[in-house]
Amino acid sequence: MLVYVWSRRNPYIRMNFFGLLNFQAPFLPWVLMGFSLLLGNSIIIDLLGIAVGHIYYFLEDVFPNQPGGKKLLLTPSFLKMVFDTPEEDPNYNPLPEDLPENQPGDQDQQQRPL
Repeated sequence: MLVYVWSRRNPYIRMNFFGLLNFQAPFLPWVLMGFSLLLGNSIIIDLLGIAVGHIYYFLEDVFPNQPGGKKLLLTPSFLKMVFDTPEEDPNYNPLPEDLPENQPGDQDQQQRPL
């Protein structure tokens, strides 16, 4: 799925597979699936990843840019609450020792007579 989304978002990157096959990035998931087939592995997981990647790419990058399209995949609000930086509170008054003009080195210079 991640390979599919990356390859669709970078369509002009040239790839080289074991020095034998040159292709552009959108073909990478298919080349990897063919290699899995050559090794005798099941390609069900590869096909599932390509299908899920295609659905995600369409809903995230294609559909919102169409006329009348909108973003359907939204980040859940609890994740935003956990990971976003909190907004500054305009009513917050810092403690006097937290103010920038009251640094420890500044007090010695202000109180010392000349």
